Amino acid sequence: MKQHIDTIAVSHEFALHICQVAIEEGAKAGIPVAVTIADPTMGVVAYVRADGTTPHSAETSNRKARTAASTRRPTGWMTGELATALPLGTGGDLTNIAGGVPLQFDGRHLGGLGVAGGPPAKDAEIARDVLVRIGADLPE
Repeated sequence: MKQHIDTIAVSHEFALHICQVAIEEGAKAGIPVAVTIADPTMGVVAYVRADGTTPHSAETSNRKARTAASTRRPTGWMTGELATALPLGTGGDLTNIAGGVPLQFDGRHLGGLGVAGGPPAKDAEIARDVLVRIGADLPE
């Protein structure tokens, strides 16, 4: 039997850098955003919110990051029953609201990024712009 497993996850230093980049991208779009970075086990590594962010955006960014980290896919792709059942079946831990993206570099999964504060499509656009700036793999 294996005694342990090795895991790969985003470092706290890089997570803080990603948060700053996301705040900057939100500002470019005129949207104060909340940003969460989660590791592959859905643990929060970093969180920050811009001045003026709406109160509910904090939890929304957290759920988006954790969903993208867990599913290894951008949020917003589910349809029908699955989209409705996801938040109910996970006690609200996961969401299908667009704005969460996996953090992957050369195919290595490091976690998830969640952006909240604007309309979901705009949050998703900001998250994608962040991936470009940090040199991450872009989701298909």
